[in-house]
Amino acid sequence: MTGEFCGAGWQPAAGCQSAGTGATLNLPLHQKFGLLLRPGRRTTSPPQAASLPHKLLPLILLTIPAFAQTSASQWSVEAMTAAAPPSGHALLRVTAKIDTGWHLYSGTTPFGQPTTFKVGPDSIVDGVRMYQPPPKRAFDKVADNDTETYVGEAAFVLDVAIKKNAAPGDAQLDVNARYQTCNDTQCLPGKWSGTVAVKIDPAAAASAAIPDGYKEAVAPKASGAAPADTGLAAFIFVAFGFGLLSIFTPCVFPMIPITMSYFLNRQSSSRRDGVVQAVVFCLGIIVLFTGLGLGASAILGPAGVKNLGASPWVNGFIAALFIAFGLSLLGAFEITIPSPILTKLNQSSNAGGFIGTLLMGLTFALSSFACVGPFVGTLLAGSVEGGALRPLIGMAVFATGLALPFFLLALFPSYLKRLPKSGGWLARVKIVMGFMIVAFSLVYLAKLDQTLGWGLVTRGRFLAAWVVLFAMAGLYLLGFLRMEGVKSDESVGLGRLITGIVLLIFAISLLPGMFGGNLGNLEAFVPMASEQAGGFGGSGGGDALVWMKDQYREALAKAKAEGKLVFIDFTGYNCANCHWMRGNILNRPEIVAELKKFVLVELYTDGVDAASEANSKLQLEKFGTVAEPLYVILDPEEHVIARFDHLTHDPAEFLAFLQTAKPAAASPQPETAIGPFTKLDGRPFDVAALKDKVVVVNFWATYCVPCIAEFPSFNKIYRDLGPKGVAVVGVDVDADAAGVPGFLKKHPIEYSVAVGGEAAMQQYKFEGPPVTIVYDRSGKQVQRFDGGASEAELRAAVEKALQ
Repeated sequence: MTGEFCGAGWQPAAGCQSAGTGATLNLPLHQKFGLLLRPGRRTTSPPQAASLPHKLLPLILLTIPAFAQTSASQWSVEAMTAAAPPSGHALLRVTAKIDTGWHLYSGTTPFGQPTTFKVGPDSIVDGVRMYQPPPKRAFDKVADNDTETYVGEAAFVLDVAIKKNAAPGDAQLDVNARYQTCNDTQCLPGKWSGTVAVKIDPAAAASAAIPDGYKEAVAPKASGAAPADTGLAAFIFVAFGFGLLSIFTPCVFPMIPITMSYFLNRQSSSRRDGVVQAVVFCLGIIVLFTGLGLGASAILGPAGVKNLGASPWVNGFIAALFIAFGLSLLGAFEITIPSPILTKLNQSSNAGGFIGTLLMGLTFALSSFACVGPFVGTLLAGSVEGGALRPLIGMAVFATGLALPFFLLALFPSYLKRLPKSGGWLARVKIVMGFMIVAFSLVYLAKLDQTLGWGLVTRGRFLAAWVVLFAMAGLYLLGFLRMEGVKSDESVGLGRLITGIVLLIFAISLLPGMFGGNLGNLEAFVPMASEQAGGFGGSGGGDALVWMKDQYREALAKAKAEGKLVFIDFTGYNCANCHWMRGNILNRPEIVAELKKFVLVELYTDGVDAASEANSKLQLEKFGTVAEPLYVILDPEEHVIARFDHLTHDPAEFLAFLQTAKPAAASPQPETAIGPFTKLDGRPFDVAALKDKVVVVNFWATYCVPCIAEFPSFNKIYRDLGPKGVAVVGVDVDADAAGVPGFLKKHPIEYSVAVGGEAAMQQYKFEGPPVTIVYDRSGKQVQRFDGGASEAELRAAVEKALQ
């Protein structure tokens, strides 16, 4: 079994207690030697600690190894199956012995940090499933949520799938656990690693039975309010707009009066029956396109949608599809549904009744696909990165927009006479759409090119193509380019003139971008400029930022040698938000001036090379997310100083994030120092405002039940003693503070809230919250509570600091 030495370098830092008596050492060793005492509540008073005779220090140091233990639990692993074949399964049993008075959270707990496992190496392990015995489930009044826990001992079974190409022979499997133990006063998040020997034997049994009473553990969603999907509303709006725009294509618009006249003028049919038949016809349209979305969702699946968005195969296919649709609209060829299919559907629709009308709607939708296909393809392509349900939602909303005129005209048939007549304007719509669809195909060609590193679709060539295509569309509308829909003796109407001018203005406005100019919001779709000088989009010059690419360890070494911090940009070749940030925020003069103070490294996570795979693994394991963009500031020892995990349109917000991380912050702060912390919005927390006040700093986390239990006490102390010059600051130490705003709505805090993250736990040398430190008006530490404390104890410490 592997253990973790108490504060001396193994992770996580262990609690220390007497092996013989379990007595707690009431000494400030966690401050003087970086050690953590017995997990539980402890109070420390520096004046008393100062009176410790120096002659006792060697004795204490000699006894430190006897106090070493893990975070209130001891872990071990054994193989339940001695051998497993390639493509077979091996069972492992991981056992946690839990200290008296502590409990361990299960892998399915709705509240708290669930127990999770990872098994390697990747060359042997194809996947792992976790099984657990029934936990104790109870409602925790403090957390206001259910919890699932184990006491005494918990044994987990891991079903490890062996790769089919695993080499036969003896193998070592690496088992890594993340978990959380709590008692009545403290919670300790922990990590454990162990190894176990397994033989890869082709003759071994392919599988083994899971013990009775065990159920597969599926990790619950993270606690706290998840950020809203702000992009879904915009996606729905665009999908509905595409449906409405499709009405004005040559395949759809002429069919509206013909179709509606059929429904409203049928013999022996009431107007009500005609309306009902038109509604069923609309349902036929919606059923077809929703079926397309459902098929796309089923093919993509819930797990692989985001990865497909970065796949060169997917981007290549979408680009080819758009080029085909664009050329078809420009008249190169015609995309049609095979006539036997349409004939069969048309014959079925003639049968009458609701089924016939429904099939008529299907036939109409299929026959119009040559014109609406570009809209459908654009929506499906745009939904790839938005989740497995996006294609279904997009197609349903698109079809609703397309069918809406039929429904409205069935209700108000008099408006049929007011529709514009078909004519040359429909052909012009088709040609302009063709130019735009071809231009949009270049977005996906650029993604393909950047992912594979070909360097063919550069920024300059991309923008040159866009200038030409949009200029051609404008010139076509103005009559200078003779194609279908434009006659030599035809005058140019006002609407056509304005549209042509707008297209030409847009094309000309792209020219500065070819020479390094900023294109604003379009930077999200345009390839980034090359970092080398010269050529289109070159960024040479003495003021250019110097970025290291995919060199994480080298950046840390350089930062250590130069005495700087490291700024990491987790980015992607296909990340539109990353491109927008690079083109609109990171290149601003005030941001560039701050970035020059760091060692800069960009880590691409969506490429097809080994570096991208390693970067993606680093981002997930160290920072707990795969979201992009993600900006992290580290010191050379890999301590997280600050992080920024979203797109922002406010340069001041990003500048404040950079300015929170001063080089001095990389080193541990003095015992009496408070901060540095940040606010929930990422701006620096104003520590200077605490000057000349008695300050109570409480470190807490969203997963910590004892922390929540203390909130009412701190609220009351703040209300009672705030007027006397007492400031209370609650510092969140979650690894990711994204869920904190939602958590605080459920568990209100009346005093100031700051974010310290795991860096604060390292700085103040504790393994888990809650920890509370009371400072007097001079900034000197008066008392420290490691673990939960009663209101009376807290109030007494504050009153002492006020004297």
